[in-house]
Amino acid sequence: MWNNGPVRSIVAAFAALLAPAMLSVAAPAAAQPPLPPLPPPGAECNHPNCTPGIQPNVVLGSYCNNTTYYVFGVTSWGRLVFCGSPRRYEPRWFRSPEMHGIKNENDLCPSMEGEVAQAPDGLFLTCVAKDGRSYWERGDL
Repeated sequence: MWNNGPVRSIVAAFAALLAPAMLSVAAPAAAQPPLPPLPPPGAECNHPNCTPGIQPNVVLGSYCNNTTYYVFGVTSWGRLVFCGSPRRYEPRWFRSPEMHGIKNENDLCPSMEGEVAQAPDGLFLTCVAKDGRSYWERGDL
């Protein structure tokens, strides 16, 4: 009968050499955590993370095409941007002022002048101060 001792020794030595190499192989990257769910209908949304229609992977300064509805985007590094057309030039992605989620056109926005939001239908809103009050107005005007 043939003695398998040397073969077992070689296999054991090979396994001992391979084990650390297999342990050092990086595990697959964990998936990104899912975005928070949208608030239920009728619930208040005061932040970008609950605002629908924000376009991912936007390149700051690149051209965009809609300055009226669903104008918000986010860069690959998480910067909130909006599609705007200064002085009626071709629209581009700009850094966004502070964004306050979903608001209704003409509702009051005290102490938020110059900040932005989105109406429930996707309309771009900005908080303006006129006639002694601050309110949400179309942001594309």
